[in-house]
Amino acid sequence: MKLAFIGTHGVGKTTLCYDLASVLKRQNVHVDVVKEVARLSPLPINRKTSLDAQTWILTTQVAEEIRSASQHDVVICDRSVLDNYAYLLFAAGRQKPIERFVDHWMKSYDLLFKVPMSGVVSEDGVRDTDEFFMRTIDQLVDTLLAEKKISHERLPEGQRERWIEIVRQTVLARPQLSSRLI
Repeated sequence: MKLAFIGTHGVGKTTLCYDLASVLKRQNVHVDVVKEVARLSPLPINRKTSLDAQTWILTTQVAEEIRSASQHDVVICDRSVLDNYAYLLFAAGRQKPIERFVDHWMKSYDLLFKVPMSGVVSEDGVRDTDEFFMRTIDQLVDTLLAEKKISHERLPEGQRERWIEIVRQTVLARPQLSSRLI
């Protein structure tokens, strides 16, 4: 089973990844978290990103997902290739060959959780805290989800304290896991 938390940066995806991994580990599920690979990029990210940088990030994301899936029953991704493509779209516009690959790869996720913008973003020294940039990426993710009719669970805005419980219930109810937990 592979799932991803999607949305703009600084909204709580990483926290949800680790909270869910903890829940699943307590259920004796062999789980791994694919961390946000943009932080490892040797090229500029955020508003200074480029087609090369975003291509590196997107392909590294895919490689990490493949690596993780080869060794774990459940893979939790801090982003999906759709998010990475939204940043690429911001930087360089539509890239049809890459977009076709993204469309194909999106079918490999069993479950997507769209994390909304809510609250104030804290500075982490890596990600851009410009609200206009963050909202632009968030809107690009929403646009791509709608345009491509990608199934996803949208976490409720303004209810951050409920997110992990909503995620926990949704994930544990999936047939891939519920049959293993009986």
